[in-house]
Amino acid sequence: MMARSAWAVFCKELTDALRDRRTLLTVFLSSVAMGPLVLVLISTLVSDIEKRADARELTAVGLDKAPTLRNYLLRQTYTLQVAPPDYEKQLRDSKLADPVLVVPADFENDLARGETPVVEIITSSANQRAQSGVGRLSRLIDGFNREQGTLRLAVRGVAPSAMEAVEVDERDLANPATRAMQLTGMLPFFVLMAVLYGALNAALDTTAGERERGSLEPLLMNPAPRLALVIGKWGAVAAVGMLIAVLSSLSFLPGQWLLKSETLAAMFQYGLPEAAAFLALLLPLAGALSALLMAIAIRCKSFKEAQANATVVVLGVSLLPMMTLFNQDGEKPWHLWVPALAQSTLMARVLKGEPINAWDLAVPAIGSVLLAVVCLAFLARQFAKAAVR
Repeated sequence: MMARSAWAVFCKELTDALRDRRTLLTVFLSSVAMGPLVLVLISTLVSDIEKRADARELTAVGLDKAPTLRNYLLRQTYTLQVAPPDYEKQLRDSKLADPVLVVPADFENDLARGETPVVEIITSSANQRAQSGVGRLSRLIDGFNREQGTLRLAVRGVAPSAMEAVEVDERDLANPATRAMQLTGMLPFFVLMAVLYGALNAALDTTAGERERGSLEPLLMNPAPRLALVIGKWGAVAAVGMLIAVLSSLSFLPGQWLLKSETLAAMFQYGLPEAAAFLALLLPLAGALSALLMAIAIRCKSFKEAQANATVVVLGVSLLPMMTLFNQDGEKPWHLWVPALAQSTLMARVLKGEPINAWDLAVPAIGSVLLAVVCLAFLARQFAKAAVR
């Protein structure tokens, strides 16, 4: 009887949730469209950076008075452009996409006398496009310095190798997936928030919403066991959250077709194994978050009050993954026992191409199950109290 009652409540609540146009719109925007949209935005950003790098353009002031430097830059196949008169204002307003090289009028005379002329690289740290070109411009000036130093040593009969006691060779240990993670590291956060917001509306409506509409008390008057009502309602909310988890994880598969950057497309490897790992992490969390939101909303008398109280859960889920940004010592064992933080940590591992064993998947699942059981027990107790009153 309990199973039949729970199934009847589940079907009724799921039908009500899917009938709500706001819920359907949330499912579509937060799961189906979010993955491709985020990938397109990231790809567009990377593609713009690559185009500016391939264009090999340099914006400068006063290069006409520094033919030696101008000749060097032209030999590096750079196209030289004169900066506009109000380049400082344009840099501050983020309207100029390149830093500006300012060459003093006495550059050539100082260089001929063996003195050190001072050039300026004008940028604004608030202008991300211009800031990204500062390193490239600095390396160009360093190359000019090395060339001039080599020529001066050669004139004096000194071998240029005498100035290099040590040769530095950098070796990057990060694999392509890890390097891509520097750009796609926000994807786990978007997936977590999509699951949370997808279950939020259904969880609040089936508890505080029904209480506000006055339909909860007639439901509790039925002879069905209270646990069956709780399981049926929770099952419907969890189904919505799990549906969003499935759609969000799978949306990155076709989303890769929209990548504009060939470099990012080559580094970002996301296939069916990665989608399956995402689902193994997100499905238990969807059930736990659904139970937690319902446990918070059941004590509220109105839908608006439940929304205000659920802000604590939204804030916690959004802030917990940020712990990895402030923790410079690497991943800790206890991270896998904290819901949301565990899923974010392991999804980042998946995107980096690092192996995940069965225990890594089991620990977050156990934590999610424990949280769901506690919240469902609290819900059953609250339903019993409401029935008594």
